[in-house]
Amino acid sequence: MDDKIKFELEFVIQASPQLLYQYLSTPSGLSEWFADNVNLKGEVFSFIWDGSEEEAKLLKRKSDEFVKFAWVENDDDSFFELKIIVDEITKDVSLFITDFAEEDEVDEAKMLWTNQVTDLKQVLGSK
Repeated sequence: MDDKIKFELEFVIQASPQLLYQYLSTPSGLSEWFADNVNLKGEVFSFIWDGSEEEAKLLKRKSDEFVKFAWVENDDDSFFELKIIVDEITKDVSLFITDFAEEDEVDEAKMLWTNQVTDLKQVLGSK
């Protein structure tokens, strides 16, 4: 298996860190933009898209700041992290995403995240 490539994306989101965190850390929030349906059992989130299910373990979280998940089926150290960054001067809120993908799938993964975040912005009423 090839090593996965780490990549990072940043999106400006016009929402409070507290509101944004709810959409990143709760099954109901994540099901609004990230997956068709999301269930939680303990620390394991089940994400459902078009009838297929993927499980991710919540590795770490800090209220109003970040959540970090690892896909259960992955046997490597890859993870995906959704971090809320607030610019100290402008108070602009950004969503900073860290993820991993196979080398030939990085562009596709970035496009997928961009589409997902577009949905998130619509749900939040952000531009």
